[in-house]
Amino acid sequence: MTSERTDRTDRTYHHGDLRRAVLAAAEEVIRAEGPQALSLRDLARRAGVSHAAPAHHFKDRTGLLTAFAAEGWQLFADALQAAPDLRERGVAYVRFAREHPAHFQVMFQPALLRTDDPALRAATATAGEALRAGVAGAPGADATQPRLAGVAAWSLAHGFASLLLSDNLDDALEGRAPEDAFRELAGLLFGREGGPEGGRTVEP
Repeated sequence: MTSERTDRTDRTYHHGDLRRAVLAAAEEVIRAEGPQALSLRDLARRAGVSHAAPAHHFKDRTGLLTAFAAEGWQLFADALQAAPDLRERGVAYVRFAREHPAHFQVMFQPALLRTDDPALRAATATAGEALRAGVAGAPGADATQPRLAGVAAWSLAHGFASLLLSDNLDDALEGRAPEDAFRELAGLLFGREGGPEGGRTVEP
């Protein structure tokens, strides 16, 4: 009876809806217990589909985590592209980590993923281009070392976001919103008037 019911449930899902339901269930597990707690059987139960359904869509646990990471990278790219300048892209980075901690956790663990997956590669490339475009358009950007400047910006935003998610910034924030604190930090290090219209940079 249970098998017949789950088979009927599978058929009622549109292909994309079933995939989304399983990914949503995966997000719940990762947020609560981390990616190591994932199992396709448990996700099928949580999503209310047959045990075979997740494997049909993702093949195995690595495939599911890869799809989850690709989804995260695309959401991340969208968030970066919507920001008007480098500092606000850093703010978007921090906000993304706060709003999507499960994705953020998995995206940066290549050992869990199929790094040659086309969807994952495309999404990471889009996000990387958004970050590089922000660096290139920043006032005072060093055009001779764009890659190094990109690494500096990435390191600042990623380090801040990682410390935030691990509860290591509670005292340092002194009650301020993380996004506001990051704006202040970025202004202190890279210039207080950065923006789409340009501005003054802090001289070394």
